[in-house]
Amino acid sequence: MNNAPLVVINIVGLTPELVGSDTPNLLRLANSGFIAPVSPILPAVTCSAQSTILTGKLPRDHGIVGNGWYFRETAEIRFWLQNNSLVEGSKIWDRVRDEFPESKSNVHFWWYNMYSTAELSTTLRPIYPADGRKIPALYSQPPRLERELQAKHGKFPMFDFWGPKAGLPSSEWIAESAATLFEKERPKLHLVYLPHLDYSFQRLGPSHPDTRKELRAIDKVAGRLIDRVQSLGAEVVVLSEYGIEDVHTAIGINQVLREAGLITVRETLGWELLDPGASAAFAVCDHQVAHVYVRDSTQISKVAALLRDVPGIEHVLQGDAIAAEGLDHPRSGELIAVAQPGHWFHYYYWLEESKAPDFARTVDIHRKPGYDPVELFLDPDRPFIKAHLVKTLAKKKLGFRYMMDVIPLRPGLVKGSHGRRTTDPGKGPVLIASSTVAAKDVFEMTQLHDFLLAQLRG
Repeated sequence: MNNAPLVVINIVGLTPELVGSDTPNLLRLANSGFIAPVSPILPAVTCSAQSTILTGKLPRDHGIVGNGWYFRETAEIRFWLQNNSLVEGSKIWDRVRDEFPESKSNVHFWWYNMYSTAELSTTLRPIYPADGRKIPALYSQPPRLERELQAKHGKFPMFDFWGPKAGLPSSEWIAESAATLFEKERPKLHLVYLPHLDYSFQRLGPSHPDTRKELRAIDKVAGRLIDRVQSLGAEVVVLSEYGIEDVHTAIGINQVLREAGLITVRETLGWELLDPGASAAFAVCDHQVAHVYVRDSTQISKVAALLRDVPGIEHVLQGDAIAAEGLDHPRSGELIAVAQPGHWFHYYYWLEESKAPDFARTVDIHRKPGYDPVELFLDPDRPFIKAHLVKTLAKKKLGFRYMMDVIPLRPGLVKGSHGRRTTDPGKGPVLIASSTVAAKDVFEMTQLHDFLLAQLRG
């Protein structure tokens, strides 16, 4: 039995073809062990992929059918929840505890990171006071961890984790605090999440020349973490959840359903709010995949035929086709739309921009009924937008109510996306390991759970 701990670094958006001259630290790790492509699942999105890695199961078994879905029980669309009980079945840290009874596992910023059975965990958890403010904060188990880490490394840079300002500082903070935690707690399994590439790849597209600079930057961050944990005797695995592809067209699938009379909205304060409980059909958009919920089962084929005629939609899955992808779970839509290469789904359901709700122009990942990568941009059409931002921040610091309405309603700004299955192994997820234990030429994502256990056993 191997006594070496295992550090697993999740570098979002990393692919086999990106490991090379711009990533000397990752290349050195690959040369010491091995590198292999990973076949992605559908949908190739954060929460689904992570849950498959941690359980070894497909969404039909673990239940995470996307980053969000429609909760039929409450007639609500909810994204980016954190309660680990949403992930059905046992997790890898349960197996680690069974096989190494005196050991600890740490989950550092992976998703569904609250109330799990892991001994140690830290994740983002903002505070929302009654006056409307959003205050950066962390949640950890045990509670002392977030206090100790922020005392040593400063406040977590939440606004560098998502939004127009998203960039390297959040990944730097996560990596440095992960090294500190590993040195102090010595977990047997140490899971670390580094999201940096996601930002520039979605803003610019992975083929843009400026993304090479971001690739070199995250390689340096990961390299420092790898050196520190290896000096303490750890084996290291670097992996990713998906590859990101260049996109040029955003599909308004909900606007198609709206024009067909299938979506119901409520008018309030001059805005239109999607009313999913009253709608005959609507889509929960998640990058290049959309779950389409159809209230009347007799209308499923009719809605499917409508969507199959929409330019940019490659597949509309139903019935057995959904089961074939491992997505036949009660949380899934009656239909699942998959975009063609170069396309992705935006969530907009209004037909007139003047009817868009106020939250559409803000960073609000919990209120929007779909994923919105346009939150990575400041509105380029508004003059003096930075002056407006400074004024709004001043209101916040003075304790006044404020509206951070700086996000454009321009899906065409987004140049990179993911979610559909990549057919080129070089452009999909990747696995790099410092040890050749259980090495293979290619992995299914469902095999990574057992592979990580094999690494721990040696």
